[in-house]
Amino acid sequence: MLHAAFLMPLFPLAGFVVLLAFGRRIGEPFAGWIGTAAIAGSFVSACVTLAGLAGRSSAARSLTCSVSCGTAAQPHAFFTWISVGGLHVKAAILLDPLSMTMCMFVTGVSMLIHLYSVGYMKGDRDFTKFFVYLNAFVFSMLVLVLANNLLVTFVGWEGVGVCSYWLVAFWFHRDSAASAGKKAFIYNRIGDVGFLLAMFLIFSKTGTLTYVSVFAHRHLLSGGGTATAAVLLLFLAATGKSAQIPLFNWLPDAMEGPTPVSALIHAATMVTAGVYLLCRVNPLLALSPDAMWVIAAIGGATAFVAATIACAQQDIKKALAFSTVSQIGYMVLAVGTGAYVAAIFLMVCHACYKGLLFLGAGSVIHGLEDEQDMQRMGGLRRVMPWTFVTFLTAWLALAAIPPFSGFWAKGDILTNVYGKSLPLYALGLLTAFFTAYYMSRVFFLTFTGRERWRETAPDGRPPHHSPHEAPWAMRAPLVILAFFAVFAGAVNLPWVHVGTLDTWLGPVFGSRLFAAHQSAGAQVGLALGDAVVAIAAVLVAWRLWRRSATRPALEPAFLRRVWYWDNVYDAAIGRPGQALARAYAVVVDARVIDGAVNGAARLVRSTATGVRRVQTGYVRNYVLGIALGMAAILAFMLSRTWWS
Repeated sequence: MLHAAFLMPLFPLAGFVVLLAFGRRIGEPFAGWIGTAAIAGSFVSACVTLAGLAGRSSAARSLTCSVSCGTAAQPHAFFTWISVGGLHVKAAILLDPLSMTMCMFVTGVSMLIHLYSVGYMKGDRDFTKFFVYLNAFVFSMLVLVLANNLLVTFVGWEGVGVCSYWLVAFWFHRDSAASAGKKAFIYNRIGDVGFLLAMFLIFSKTGTLTYVSVFAHRHLLSGGGTATAAVLLLFLAATGKSAQIPLFNWLPDAMEGPTPVSALIHAATMVTAGVYLLCRVNPLLALSPDAMWVIAAIGGATAFVAATIACAQQDIKKALAFSTVSQIGYMVLAVGTGAYVAAIFLMVCHACYKGLLFLGAGSVIHGLEDEQDMQRMGGLRRVMPWTFVTFLTAWLALAAIPPFSGFWAKGDILTNVYGKSLPLYALGLLTAFFTAYYMSRVFFLTFTGRERWRETAPDGRPPHHSPHEAPWAMRAPLVILAFFAVFAGAVNLPWVHVGTLDTWLGPVFGSRLFAAHQSAGAQVGLALGDAVVAIAAVLVAWRLWRRSATRPALEPAFLRRVWYWDNVYDAAIGRPGQALARAYAVVVDARVIDGAVNGAARLVRSTATGVRRVQTGYVRNYVLGIALGMAAILAFMLSRTWWS
């Protein structure tokens, strides 16, 4: 059954090839169904593989045992990719509980997003191309997750990056979309420098890039700050892909892409890649406690900053985008405290309810003729009942209201952080208040209050026609994700100790996993505190936003403008870079480079002009030249004879 793992990346690759070769002939909607079927095949393969891996003992599922014990936890390689000197890289699958968990929700949620896209992208001129990109994106993500070494992981890492560029800038005829795609691409390339340098450093010390071998020889990294450097470089890569401070600015702008792209990038795939990478290299993180504190601090700060920004956004997709940045910050905070299972737990739940939130937002946008401004929504619960109910479940899950999944996942992180650092716990709890507040604000502005879509906009735009519910291809994924948004927390309930995510992932992290061993009373107290904070935030938002669409005092400019983060980058990097480029153009390019080229041309021209004067066209001049030349030759020969 484990050999079905090979089919997981091959199905989306086959879908990509078929659609690339024949997509235009197949056309809409069958191209969409082929793309969806490819991901469905990958999901079925993941389920079969999961059943095979679950049937093995915990020792046989261990990453450290997969080679030495000769188990099937690591199937055979596809082929040897690179064999040069001491570098041997195989295109091989690493199958363990961590990669299997990622594959399950990556393929499952991606399948639902593909199905949703069949309805959402109906009538788009590039319908087929969209599914080509989606299949390539999922294939790249599965390569990233299943790779058994850092170099193949980097191939998937870059594949996800380039596919995200294509998808974010999909509607490239819009200047904003084209700019957003370039911004996402550049920010991710900055982070990728860290990944490359980390690989160079690790290979120089261990002589290998294969995870199992690197971990077996990790003691070679423990001296002279090498481990800290390697971990921080990998974390730099994660900050780019998972949108953490200081490289989080690209993610909100990525909302320029179609809404299914937002759901795919923000829920189950790209932004979780950085967290997955950090969890995968957890044996290296254990070598550098100082680096882990840096990771925890940046994760906590990112969660807080992004949550405050989300409180002042009027665009529904941008509010959800900053929510994603904040939630990923929680996961990074958990990684920094060693609570890896808690990070994966939140990742699983987040894939369900955040995917649902984006798809629900897409349903609203679809029903309101591409309107994204929440000031022009309101009262939609009466005309879009399916979207209303499913969005309601996602709101309560993200707000961490018990007993929805987000309550258990976020509570698991906060409990572990409480056992590690009280200041970070206080920051996380404050962020939880803002999280419940901004999500409640989004819900109330969109679905309650008066029907502002019937009114003329302040800028003069006419009222919208009556909104309509989405077609069944879009509603079905909403209903399925709503079910998991409610019940996904059951995979790791705190009082259950058999068959949970803790026991499943335990062999991957081993003794490196931090677990806050609070008493039952302390755990109940912390859970009650989480619930009280979330409910209080919901009540505050209900009091403020159930009837009002604007409250300028609660939406200060520094929050609407993202704490002026882009302004700082523009002032510190953008404008000096432009000034340097202009100076370079005037001094170096115009005078040095162009001067050298133009000078050479002038030299040739002046030389040719002088030589051309010799060519008079008169035979007498040529005869005189021949005579003078012969005389000069004779004089030279006679002089040699005389001197000798």
